[in-house]
Amino acid sequence: MIEITLVRGDITQQHVDAIVNAANSSLLGGGGVDGAIHRRGGPEILAECRALRASHYGKGLRTGQAVATTAGRLDARHVIHTVGPVWSREEDRSALLASCYRESLRVAAELGAGTVAFPAISTGIYGWPIDDGARIAIRTVRAAAVAPITEVRFVLFDEHAYKAFETALAAQG
Repeated sequence: MIEITLVRGDITQQHVDAIVNAANSSLLGGGGVDGAIHRRGGPEILAECRALRASHYGKGLRTGQAVATTAGRLDARHVIHTVGPVWSREEDRSALLASCYRESLRVAAELGAGTVAFPAISTGIYGWPIDDGARIAIRTVRAAAVAPITEVRFVLFDEHAYKAFETALAAQG
């Protein structure tokens, strides 16, 4: 069974096997978590992302998919890039958000990762309501648990996000 832990802090400072990046589809860096991972991880991550764009992902990474690169200078072995959906009032995109977590865990397991750190995917600039995002994240990770992963750590930037994930975790016991 996977242990789910919550941490308030900076995902780029986590000592884990794999850090999940809430990437944009270009894989070439951006703002928020994506920008922080690229800045702290160094040029090695961007170089691998460019190689991915030149080969399998010429049009970019599709929403809900995941792909891994080196972690560069981060205290991790891998960065798993996933593109979260932009929240919409008109269209239910929750299956795409769940796919980000599920696909990231699948890639992590293929890499032999035992510990994985996630941000709150899509809850920043993509506008996903934090309470719903937390519920989907916790539910999906619990359902998608796969060996050799033993710990999933949600690294949450502020107290509001931490409280939302704490509530979701307690509710799903």
